[in-house]
Amino acid sequence: MDTENLGQHISKQFNQDLENIREEVLAMGGLVEEQLKKALEAFSQHDIELANEVIANDDRVNNFEISIDEDCIKILAKRQPAASDLRLVSTVLKAITDLERVGDEAEKIARMAVEIAETKDQSPLNGKLPYSALQNLGNVVKTMLHEALDAFARMDADAAIEVAKKDKKADDEYDAISRQLMTYMMEEPRSISKVLDFLWSARALERIGDHAHNICEYIVYLVQGQDVRHLTWDEIHRLVKSRN
Repeated sequence: MDTENLGQHISKQFNQDLENIREEVLAMGGLVEEQLKKALEAFSQHDIELANEVIANDDRVNNFEISIDEDCIKILAKRQPAASDLRLVSTVLKAITDLERVGDEAEKIARMAVEIAETKDQSPLNGKLPYSALQNLGNVVKTMLHEALDAFARMDADAAIEVAKKDKKADDEYDAISRQLMTYMMEEPRSISKVLDFLWSARALERIGDHAHNICEYIVYLVQGQDVRHLTWDEIHRLVKSRN
């Protein structure tokens, strides 16, 4: 795909419409990144006020999705885009769905942060829950999300492939946390409720990694013009290299 010529049309307004939806996706992504960062901080610091801020701001994420979706529909109706322009609109529509779901997962983490903070002095597991492991998982998926958005901004398929490969690390870290928490539940049945809150938070982070992975697949589709959802990343890498 000739990214330098993307959106170069006789109509300057069409150019601007395409650029606007790209910028809106990045703005939405920035908000979602901030939501995730604050949710993790609220969880690790038992900060109920910050967690409630994340919960309240979820409406802003939803409104972004609605607004961008409407802009894409207007472009489809008025401009009837083809080729790379159509792929851009399609990619945007898919990406904002994943970004909205990342926002939902961040809100879940914030809600779990409130639950855990309100009972933190009542659990026999105080000091035992793997907060550092959860933070490590959080750092992996935060990096994935940031780099996926950066790859989208630069329309860089190679970078998207490298980001997507990090999903295996996120999955491995989630599996390790799950095994540890299962052991805690067997040792301390009275703490099952709190451990499950912790487990759901880890699961939310693992899902965020999946959504970042999805965005990377959309980027490859945007740049290469081929749906790669059912290919391995080694196959995708060879495809990208063969077309460069």
